[in-house]
Amino acid sequence: MDWPATPGAPAAPAALAGVRVLDLSRVLAGPWCTQTLADLGADVVKVERPPSAGHPGGDDTRGWGPPFLADREGRDTGEAGYFLGANRNKRSVTIDFSHPEGRALVHRLAAGCDVLVENFKVGDMARHGLDAANMLARHPRLVYCSITGFGQTGPYRERAGYDYAVQGLGGLMSVTGERDDRPGGGPQKVGVAVADLFTGMYAAVAILAALRHRDATGSGQAIDLALLDTQVAMLANLGANYLLTHRAPGRAGNAHANIVPYQVFEAADGHLILAVGNDGQFERFCRVAGRPDLAADARFARNADRVRHRDVLVPLLEPVLRSRTRADWLASLESAAVPCAPINDLDEVFADPQVQARGMTVRLPHPLAGEVELVSSPIRMSATPPAARHAPPLLGQHTDEVLAEFGVDAAERARLRTLGVI
Repeated sequence: MDWPATPGAPAAPAALAGVRVLDLSRVLAGPWCTQTLADLGADVVKVERPPSAGHPGGDDTRGWGPPFLADREGRDTGEAGYFLGANRNKRSVTIDFSHPEGRALVHRLAAGCDVLVENFKVGDMARHGLDAANMLARHPRLVYCSITGFGQTGPYRERAGYDYAVQGLGGLMSVTGERDDRPGGGPQKVGVAVADLFTGMYAAVAILAALRHRDATGSGQAIDLALLDTQVAMLANLGANYLLTHRAPGRAGNAHANIVPYQVFEAADGHLILAVGNDGQFERFCRVAGRPDLAADARFARNADRVRHRDVLVPLLEPVLRSRTRADWLASLESAAVPCAPINDLDEVFADPQVQARGMTVRLPHPLAGEVELVSSPIRMSATPPAARHAPPLLGQHTDEVLAEFGVDAAERARLRTLGVI
């Protein structure tokens, strides 16, 4: 099978060609969802706040820099890397839906869309008559996805939701970071906003399922996604372990709760990851390490025994790993089919031949900079691959274009601009 080497323009129609998404979301969870849909071919219309005297307008993340994209003369454009990372393949329209005529425009757009995504606090959309109940009453085929910190129900529903807080509240920080009894021990967040990102991915999955249901029945539905729910779900095996034992796990640093040895070790000139996933791999590792006796030891022969005797085995392995260079270990372990890896910084990540071979960056034309380089979609599909078609839009770049498609003529657009609605 010929797999597409890079996420460029697909030879066949995109998987979501013909699906139109009205994106009222901002920051990360919602935009991450809609960018995924856009990569798969959906027409995503991103509705942003128009500039006003007290606000620059647009998604807040447009200004979350530095770094900012540089123009052709090397000056900051004001387009932050944060915004660029979550908004490719979208069209930007500015609409103030706190204004009655702005709300009317949102309804006009929704009438021609398949999906609406928003991530305002519970109650905010209802104040404008744009909540799921009102929108579905007027547009019954619409798939309406709400993303909030805590969901539409429950005692926390009216709280604002932030990834950092949810990582703490949802248990992730209790299992992330070095062990409390070691230097540097204590709570640690993950380096990227994983609660936001996972929620965006779950939202995309839910939207696709709802579209399939809509196509089969003719009826849209409301989707209620919460960062906290997602974070609890993403505890995965640790959550399942807790429910079996009702014993809360602690932080394990770079170790694994259920597999040993599966952690970072120090080599003679740096660090590497040793990820022994089964007993055969452990036996091969011990041969490479010159310690076949460890694989024959009853305390370490099976993974369950190695987990029980972790505090005995790991100190035996540490001086062995320190005796050779990182490159020596990586070459020897890879030859023996023992899972291992270096710990790369981002210079090394984007220079890695596998990352390059998989086309994990893409360059797109940009109206201010000439060109912008972005991380590409990781999805590979043999018939309908995703495509990076357009750079993240400038604020309001497509207002006239989109509104014209929905029958708002030039005179009406001029009137709405005079009122500050667009």
